[in-house]
Amino acid sequence: MKRPRSEYVIQTVTNAMRLLEQFQTCEELGVTELSKRLDLHKNNVFRLLATLEESGYVEQCRGSDLYRLGTGCLELGQSFTRHRSLARHGRAALAALCEATGESAHLGMLSGHEVIHLDGEQPDRLVLTSLRVGKRLAAHCTALGKTLLAHESAEAIERFDREVISDKELPERTPATITDREKFLDHLRTVASQGYALDLEEFEDGLCCASAPVRDAAGTVVAALSVSGPAHRLDERSLLHAAVPHVVEAAAQLSRDLGYAPRP
Repeated sequence: MKRPRSEYVIQTVTNAMRLLEQFQTCEELGVTELSKRLDLHKNNVFRLLATLEESGYVEQCRGSDLYRLGTGCLELGQSFTRHRSLARHGRAALAALCEATGESAHLGMLSGHEVIHLDGEQPDRLVLTSLRVGKRLAAHCTALGKTLLAHESAEAIERFDREVISDKELPERTPATITDREKFLDHLRTVASQGYALDLEEFEDGLCCASAPVRDAAGTVVAALSVSGPAHRLDERSLLHAAVPHVVEAAAQLSRDLGYAPRP
C-alpha cells in the first residue's frame, strides 16, 4: 500500500516555506511578529531566518531588527519564469529549425560543466542523429557547450579552467577534440565574437553540429540551440552555409520571444 505524501513531509522545511509566505502581504517583519503568525517559539523563528539569510532568501534590514525577502527569491522567481517560457517557446523554435535544415535540432543549457539537453526535434529521414533529450554531455567538445561556455562570466570560465582543465589538457573524446588549454580558451573568445560554435567531429566521430546562443529579456545567455547531423552531410562548409544562418536566426527569434531586444 502506497504511503500518503504527508508522511514524507519535513516539518522544518514546511515552517521555512510558511515563513517566506508571510512576506506576501508585508514587506518587512520581525522575529516577534513572525513568531505570532507561525505559532512558533522565537528561537525557532530566529534559526529559520538565519538559515534562509545564509542562502540569500531573506535579509535583515539595515538599522532595524526587521527582515525582508532577499535576492534569492527574486532569482528563483526569474528562473521559474524563464524556464517555463523557454520550454514553451523553445518547442516552436526547434520545430522551425528542424524543418528549415532537415536535421536534428536540440535546445540545451549548462548544468555544472556539462550540457543538459532540454528538448529536441528530429526530421523524417532515414539517416540522422538521435535525440539526446535529458542527456548530459561534456561542454568543451560540443557545439552547445562551447556556445554556452563562451558567454559565461570570467569567474565561471576560471572555475571551469580550475576544475576541468588539468595539466593544461582537456579530456579527449576524438582526435578532433581541442585539448590544449590555450587553444581552447582562445577558441571560446572566437565563438563569443562570431555568435556561433561548430563541433566538427569533436565529440563523436561522424557527428557535426552548429549552435547559437539564446538570450533572455536581460540579455543574459540562458540556453543555446543546435543543429546536428552526419559529417557526410554537414561538413564544415555545409555547416557554415546551410546550418549556421538558420540556427543563428532561430536562436535570435527565440531570444526575441523571451523578451530580448538588442540595442540598435
